[in-house]
Amino acid sequence: MQIHGRSSFSTRGGLAALVLAAALAGCAAQGEHAASAGGAAAEAVVSPDGAFLAYEHDVQVQLEATQIASRIQQVTQACQGAKFGDCAVLEVDQRSGERPSGEVKVRIAPKGVEPLIGLAGEGGQVQARNTRAEDLAQQVADTALTKARLEKEHARLLSYQDRKDLKIEELMAITTRLSEIEAGVEQANKDAAQQRRRIDTQLVTLHFDTTSGQRSRSEIGEALSESGNILSLSVAFLIRAAAALLPVAIVALLAGWGIRAWLRRRRRKV
Repeated sequence: MQIHGRSSFSTRGGLAALVLAAALAGCAAQGEHAASAGGAAAEAVVSPDGAFLAYEHDVQVQLEATQIASRIQQVTQACQGAKFGDCAVLEVDQRSGERPSGEVKVRIAPKGVEPLIGLAGEGGQVQARNTRAEDLAQQVADTALTKARLEKEHARLLSYQDRKDLKIEELMAITTRLSEIEAGVEQANKDAAQQRRRIDTQLVTLHFDTTSGQRSRSEIGEALSESGNILSLSVAFLIRAAAALLPVAIVALLAGWGIRAWLRRRRRKV
């Protein structure tokens, strides 16, 4: 009987150990999955080889009101100091008051996108994020074709310019056209450089706002501060309404008194 009790206890202990081991294994698997998912999310999005994609990111960050101004400064300094790679600040907008907010727009190398967003959301929460890409393949091809066509025409006109039998009018026309072509080639080079810049770097717009709890408290504070104005406006409206209705009330009272007196006289005569 005692032997049977010991074996039962051993069996229960073994089952408990198996359940605990399975639970630990499941937690470890979930941790590995979460870590891999986080690593995948942190990888930079880059235009594939042979593609001409210009990426843009819009990120909504919620922070405590007291952190927003300093965080905007930190992000701006990190970009200007090339902390996460080549970066250029395009726009900084900061608004103070009971509900401070702000916006920072930068153009940064792909490898610096995730670290910069991480810095922006440190100690707060990345509420929303949108990533999109514009395909510039057709624009790049058109620019290259335009440049090639202009350079070919430029070379042909230069060969004509060396002819001895050219008239003055023809020479002037060729010179004018050469100037136009050179201006067109310069513009094509600028367009190509801008397109390459949009492909090699990415536009990141960081929107900073207060947390939902602070917004609620701010709205309550605004409502309380406005309640005095609302009350005074309501009282003023009632005073105006009473002043406007007072003459009407007096006229109605006099008319009622006159009708009542007339009815009394008539009854006496009857």
